[in-house]
Amino acid sequence: MMTPQEIIERITAAADYDDCIVIVESKTQANLRWASSTLTTNGVIAEQDVTVIGFVAVDGGMASGSVSRSSVELDDCAELAQLAGAAARAAGKAEDAAPLLTNKSFGDWAAIHPATGPAVFKNFVGDLGDMFKRSKADAIELFGYAEHTSKSTWVGSKGGLRLRFDQPDGRIEMNGKSHNRTRSTWEGVASRNFDSINVAQIDQTIRTRLDWQSRRTDMPAGKYQTVLPSGSIADLFTYMLWLSSGKDAADGISAFSATKGKTRVGEKFANLPLNIYSDPSYKGIESAPYQVAKSSSSMSSVFDNGIDSGKTELFTIGVLSNLMTNRATAAETGLAHSPWGDNVIIEVEGGKGSKEDLITQVKSGLLVTTLWYIRLVDPSTQLLTGLTRDGVYEIRDGEVIGAVNNFRWNDSPLEILKRIAAAGSTEITQPREWAGDVERVAAPAMIVDDFNMSTISQAN
Repeated sequence: MMTPQEIIERITAAADYDDCIVIVESKTQANLRWASSTLTTNGVIAEQDVTVIGFVAVDGGMASGSVSRSSVELDDCAELAQLAGAAARAAGKAEDAAPLLTNKSFGDWAAIHPATGPAVFKNFVGDLGDMFKRSKADAIELFGYAEHTSKSTWVGSKGGLRLRFDQPDGRIEMNGKSHNRTRSTWEGVASRNFDSINVAQIDQTIRTRLDWQSRRTDMPAGKYQTVLPSGSIADLFTYMLWLSSGKDAADGISAFSATKGKTRVGEKFANLPLNIYSDPSYKGIESAPYQVAKSSSSMSSVFDNGIDSGKTELFTIGVLSNLMTNRATAAETGLAHSPWGDNVIIEVEGGKGSKEDLITQVKSGLLVTTLWYIRLVDPSTQLLTGLTRDGVYEIRDGEVIGAVNNFRWNDSPLEILKRIAAAGSTEITQPREWAGDVERVAAPAMIVDDFNMSTISQAN
């Protein structure tokens, strides 16, 4: 089997046009899965993806085109180089064209991929087995999985890019069910090192919530002061990030649009000093400090491969400080070049304490476990809709007194920014809805005033 380095060298050597970027991703993933408090499967997955981007000078500018393949052998290299060149010529002049970066190195180019495997679960699996034993003794059924991923990405080009980064990620998701499955709750934890996962704490959290569900009250739809855990905050605000294109705002098709081609950069949105940013050096969720783009969009560009991704701020002390741009859209809109990195950090200055601490501040309201099936209703306002799932609880005088029915909710993360009553400390968290799509997130739990539970849901 060819090494990633050899694949890159052979493809770029065969590219008989202006420039060629080759991105090779080698990934291994170890997983455990369980049902009814019994381990069902485990294994390791290994895969390699190769993307070849051709850059060809055409009348009036530069064209780009790409091809991807999941398995590349020696005989494929020249063909892939030619296919990428043909795709570029067929595409014509690229609107996002910008000078290509050359002669940049990062990381240990020659090293092999640090594959993950079952050994990563060595200590975790013993604690998990003990949790299974306790759950069976108490008629609690546990369902879920644990995954640990190691991904190495090489970016090489004819122009001298030689970039390499190793990205570890891990998570556990656990459903607990009891009383003939009439009660259900969920807990998720992100961790790059499964030695850091506190299984006893997960066990206690699940048991506490199942106990809360022994008392059930039906509540009507309405607007409630609501405690949202950090994972739900990550799910909501991630959607806001996806809608933060500077080009869309300048084109007047975004909630961040102003009049006459202007944007709302510089406008205050949040009632508290909230910061949302990406930082490749943030401890515990470090990521590649440069751009890796296999395709172009209004926020990223294949021409920007290798460009530095330092700390990039979306909101600073509650003010919209930037919108996401590649170099071409920045030049077109007059906005700052703001390339988003590969992690998300949400914090409120002065925020402190845990979700449990926030609960004590609520006189009358709700506690949500997770948000589910989140969909965009109106991009002009960023109105989202979704369901609550696996437990909604009533808070009275600072204490959880029992469970209530589930709801369909309708709200906008932009509007939520104006209604933050309090926020806890920022913590590395695991989104529920976007698990697998969004990794490396840190966020606080929040108390949100008037969260709109629009209708009652019969879902559990």
